[in-house]
Formats: sequence, structure tokens, C-alpha cells
Amino acid sequence: MSISLKNIIPVIGAKANIELATGIIDNVSIDSRSQQNNGRTLFFALVGPNHDAHVYINDLITKGVNSFVVNYIPDSINDKANFLVVENTLQALQNFAAYYRSLFNFPVIGITGSNGKTIVKEWLNFLLSPDYNIIRSPKSYNSQVGVPLSVIAINENHNLGIFEAGISTTGEMVYLQKVINPTIGILTNIGTAHDEGFVDISQKIKEKLRLFSDVEILIMNKNKTVQAFLKPEIKTFTWSTHDRNADVFCQIKSFENHSNLNLTYKKLCFSISIPFIDDASIENCMHCVLTMLYMHYNEETIQSRVSELFPVEMRLKVKNGINNCTLIDDSYSSDFQSLKIALDFLENQKQHKKRTLILSDIFQSGLSDEELYSRVSQLIISHKIKRVICIGETIVRYKSKFLNSIAFASTKDFIKAFDSLEFNNETILIKGSRQFEFENIVSLLEEKTHETVLEINLNAISHNLNYFKSKLKPKTKVMVMVKAFGYGSGSFEIAKLLSHHKVDYLGVAFADEGIELRKAGIELPIMVMNPEMTSFSSMIQYNLEPEIYSIRELKAFLKIADQKELVNYPIHIKINTGMNRLGFDTLVIPELVSILKGITSVKIKSILSHLASSDVSSHKEFTLTQISDFERDSSFIMKELKINPIRHICNTSGISNFPDAQYDMVRLGIGLYGVSNDEDEMLLLENVGTLKSVISQIRDINEGQSVGYSRRFIAENKTRVATVPIGYADGISRAWGNGVGYVVVNNQKAPIIGSICMDMLMVDVTGINCTEGTSVVIFGKDPSVVEIAKGIKTIPYEILTSISGRVKRVFYRE
Repeated sequence: MSISLKNIIPVIGAKANIELATGIIDNVSIDSRSQQNNGRTLFFALVGPNHDAHVYINDLITKGVNSFVVNYIPDSINDKANFLVVENTLQALQNFAAYYRSLFNFPVIGITGSNGKTIVKEWLNFLLSPDYNIIRSPKSYNSQVGVPLSVIAINENHNLGIFEAGISTTGEMVYLQKVINPTIGILTNIGTAHDEGFVDISQKIKEKLRLFSDVEILIMNKNKTVQAFLKPEIKTFTWSTHDRNADVFCQIKSFENHSNLNLTYKKLCFSISIPFIDDASIENCMHCVLTMLYMHYNEETIQSRVSELFPVEMRLKVKNGINNCTLIDDSYSSDFQSLKIALDFLENQKQHKKRTLILSDIFQSGLSDEELYSRVSQLIISHKIKRVICIGETIVRYKSKFLNSIAFASTKDFIKAFDSLEFNNETILIKGSRQFEFENIVSLLEEKTHETVLEINLNAISHNLNYFKSKLKPKTKVMVMVKAFGYGSGSFEIAKLLSHHKVDYLGVAFADEGIELRKAGIELPIMVMNPEMTSFSSMIQYNLEPEIYSIRELKAFLKIADQKELVNYPIHIKINTGMNRLGFDTLVIPELVSILKGITSVKIKSILSHLASSDVSSHKEFTLTQISDFERDSSFIMKELKINPIRHICNTSGISNFPDAQYDMVRLGIGLYGVSNDEDEMLLLENVGTLKSVISQIRDINEGQSVGYSRRFIAENKTRVATVPIGYADGISRAWGNGVGYVVVNNQKAPIIGSICMDMLMVDVTGINCTEGTSVVIFGKDPSVVEIAKGIKTIPYEILTSISGRVKRVFYRE
């Protein structure tokens, strides 16, 4: 890309802040964190219901970015950069992408549906890449923002595009159609995803079909409901497993680990074998087969390539590695766009100063090898990668472009040399095309733990934070609680994300939690809510700020402060307004004031209290009394000491239920992790943690046989029993067992039967299609931690914080 700002202005309908904006753009960005932002970047300051990227503009200018598309020009920087002012920056991004798409004339496949979009896209890329130079959506970039960014990556050497489009409500697809402008359409499965954004299924279908308004062919599973909404001029190419009038008729024969598909197309009959038995994979495969047929592939090529299809990993995952390493696993794809995304993700994981990239040959860049690896070299330098391990016959030839590089012709050669490479105390990005089988490298580097994992969705954390921030007054600060190992989710990774979002404070319970965050490089102010007096010296050493809640504690801290000759060290005064846990009672406050008058060693940074029942509507009057008492006592302290500190009393439920009590700051806790006491609000939050395991063993038992300790379950009929390697030592309450709770196996509920054991639980999988090794969801969207908490009469906090440290945490971005 090389486009002048002068040409961009009319395309997006902008007004420039200077008479004629100057400069050439070769990069478009919406992410202020990206190390790829530079003087030739055009930054679109997107504004959403819960965020406003305009706040990052000043920081970006200091980093060298000098061209912005904005809704407004922030104060005092009008003359510091090129500002293209538009009414809506998102629409401006889409208009620019549509214009850029119009500059290229080659076939483009557009994919939409409720499920299977990303898998079909990745499989088509695999099936067609031997014959085309393909540009495709990286990962699952299918949103109103992701689609334009995907299309903008096209270059003059591409000759086929594959882009997916996802929508969540009406009125969205019309914009994506203009950006993608597909020539070939694929409609995947229509399911229940995002049903809440549509009146009914017919409205959803009509909206999705807008993507295909100008295609030359639409590939789809023959469906009378869908076809009723199709415009007559849209030509279809259909398949079916039951309707012989479809263009391609498919008969399925499934075996233990593969399926044979017998296809009839015109006068042609042939069979293909795929390494899957589930309905979703068969449906996704059929869309790919019809695409190949439409593009005139012969049956031998289709048979050969389809037999090599593979499971698609759509996430960047953060894992614990050997020797105190952190792994970023992106071991199933290697293209230039996804490398840029992975490196930006790496930038957000600064747990280690030393960073290593293991990289395979890169395919389908649309660039010559010389230009491609020169650009890769520039990316690596900008991201301060300390060591590059190149694997592949092509990249090896360009290893001199990378500082401190080691080269291997194959993954097998790397594995042979593994013991000599010395991986320790570093972050390792593993980025490779599937044919290099980098999963074997991940297996070598990954810390060995059992198969139970807690997956943490970092995108959901960002969404929930922005949701609650949208409820705040513009100047209200945010403290986020990351105590108790980040409510069981992992404190450092979440703290790092919160640093990017510029929250004002982090809250921990004890000093050692704060010390670990400091050692991991977290620089945000950290308040210790329950400091032990024996930890005061360590807190001062690591610049942690104590909550002071009693005269005894205050005197102890002042004594150490004097010994260390501190000046204005920040402390936080806790007032008891009815929680009756910690805090200064009203009668003690005059003594508190008298001690602090004239003291210079400490400074009251904030005054706080704690709402005891802000989540219970029947206790509203009690909560209002707490707020009133806080106002009285905090005002007295401020007046007597002539100070103006931050005041805060609202917790998560207080933010939503008592907006008038926001004061200067709020404390966000469980809401960040997707939990609310309000059912309507829960629908607006995203699930953060999904606890998964696998089936270890399956057996059939007869009527009268028992399962588990104390024989608490006796089979009334022949029952299929699956054992899952997770138990109460991992944090699963025994109260959730023996018919009370369930897990989810292949999207079906499997009741827990018998007593939950220390390391295992057993479930009834009668009638559920599963095998040993099948994935099991313990909690996530279903069952949610809220549902489990209700079932065993506790609170979601206890469910989340009970998950044992021996359960591996895996962090990922969608």
C-alpha cells in the first residue's frame, strides 16, 4: 500500500485540519499498542459505546505517528499532526477499505453464517494455496473492524481473496458487503449465535444474505427456509445429504476416526475420506468441496487434498513453559498479516525482557522473498526480539537479515538440537505453518501439567472493563481488583492488560500479591487492601500503598515511615460504615485526625469504605445510609486536614446500582470477570474463564451397579460412564456432584454421578457421541459460575477463586 493523504480525504469524506494534508500512507492502524505504528501510519481513532481511542492520540504523536482520522481534534494538539475529521471513524475505515478493495480485480470468496466461517476459510486456504497467492482474513477477523483491516492487507501480487464476515444485529452486513464485494459466496451453518441481535431467524437469514447481493455464485447447504429469502437473480450451487435435487448429493458413512463421503455431481460419482466424524466438520468440508468443484478442480485433486484437512486452532494462546518461560502458541499458521498480529500480542506480554521468535517459512505474502523477509526483519527489530530461530528451506537463506539468528532446515533438525538451545526466563513466540508441525516444538517447550486447563479470554476482559467504564462519569477513576490470583484467573497477565487500558489503580489483598506484580514489571499504582504490619518494609521497598484501617496499624506504619525518612508516602484511609470488617469507626476518626495533623512522612492518597450489600435491592436503604455516613466522615477528615484525596466506596454492583455514589473512583472486581448480580446485565458481559478437561476413560455399567465412593449412584438402567480427571483438589465442590451438577460434552449436558473424588469426577454420557480424549467443559458459558453457585448455595467468587494453582491457565485472544 502506498496512498497519499490527499487522495484519502475525498474517499472518506474528511475535512483536514490544515489546508492540504500531506504525506504517504503505507500502513493503517486502530491499535495504539502496536509497535508497527510509525510516520507512514494512518491511525483511525475508533469510538465505541465503551471506549474512545482519541485518548491515545497524544501518546501516538510522541511515538512518531502524524496522521489521524478522528471524530474531533483533542485540545491543544491541532497543529501537531495531520487530522482528517469525519463524523464516524468506523464508517471512514470501512469506506477506505471499500475504496482500496476496488483497486484490485481478482476472485474474492466471501463467507458468512453462524458457525464454521473461520474453519471453512482456513481449510479453503489450505486446499487452494498450491494454485493461488491468497489473501485471507487473519484469525477470525470478521467484524465491522476486522473485515476492513483484512482487506487493507491486499497487495498487487495476490490473485484470490478469502474473507469472512460476522454480524451480531441488523444493518451491519451492508457495510461489510461493500468492503468485501465477493464474487463467490459461501453460506455456512445458520445457528443460534447472536440470536439476541435479531427479532427471529428469518431476520437473521435476510441480514446475512446481504453479503451475497452481487455474487456470481452462492454455495450453500440446500435449505428451503434460506432459499425463500434469496433474490431470484442470485445463482446457487447447493449440496445436501437428504435432498437429491441438490446440485451435489452426499451420502455419509462414519467410522471410528474418519468419514467417507460418497458424492454425486451431474454424471460424476466419487468418494472422499475426511479425518472427522462430527456433523459440523462434514458440513464445513462440503462447502469446501463445492468451492473446488465450482473452480474446476478434478476429483483426484479434491480427494487428495481433502483427506489432509486438519483441526483449526483460532486462538493465540499463552502457556507456561519450561525453565520459567512463557510461550505464545501460534503454531498453526504462518502468513505476514498473522505474524504482525502475533508480534503485537507478544508486545503485551512483557513478563520477560528476553524474547525469542521461532518462525517457519512464510507463505502467500504476495511479496518476493527478498522484500518479505526484509519486512519481517523490520518487524522483529521494532518489537525488540532478542533471538530468532528460523526453520525452513526458504527462511534459512535470509537468516542474515535477523540479529542473533539460528537456522534449521526442518523442524526435525530443530528438535535434534533442542537440548543445546538453552531456553530459560524468556517469552517465546512460536509461529509456524501447519506443515512444519510446530505443535511438536510446543510440546517440548510447554510445562508438563495434566490435561485440565482454565482458558482466560483476554478480549472478554477488555470488553467487560469497557462496559463498566461506560457507566462512569468522565472524570471517575477506576481501581481494578486483581487479588486472589486475579479472582482465580491469573494476576500478571490481567494486570498487564489493565495497564494498557490505563486503569488508575490495581487492588490486591496482601503485600506478596503486589510484590509479585512489581517483579513481573507492573508499574501501575497498587493498593494493598489488607496489609500485615510485618510486611510494611517490603511494601515500601516495592512502592505498594497500604490501606490503613486502625490506630494501631497507623502508628506502626508511621514508625517505619519515620525510620526510613519517608516524605508524603501514599496511604489510604478505610472508614467503617457498616460492613464491620475493617476500618475506622466514626468515634475514632477525631483521634485519627489528631495523629495525622502536621505529619509529613505520609500523605492520604484516598479515603474509602466498603458497601456491604449493594447487590441486594431489599437492602437499598442500608446502602444509602452507608453512603451518607461515608460522606459525613470523609468530609470531616478532608476539612480538618485540609486535603482533597480520592474518595471511593462503590464496588462492581455499586457501579451499576448506585451511580450517584461514584465519587472520584470506583473499585471493579467480579464484574471484570463477567459476573453480575443482575441477570439483564449478565447478558451484556462476556464470559472470561472456561474450565476444561478431557475424558480419561469410558465404560458401560449395568442396572444395579454403582459409581464412586460410598456407592452414592446406583444405575437404574444400562449407563455409559465417563471419568474426567478433575476433582475437589482442583476446586470442584463435592456439593456439585451426584446429580446436582453437570458438565458439557459435545454441546450436551452430562450429569455428574456419584461423589466427586479428589482428582476425578464421573459423568453420565449415555446417548452422547464421545470417545476417550473428548473435551469436557466444567464451567464457562454453560454451566456458568453463577449457575454452579446457585446450585451449591454459594457465590460465584468462591467458584472462581477455588480453582487450584495446579490447574494450568491458558490466556488467549480471539
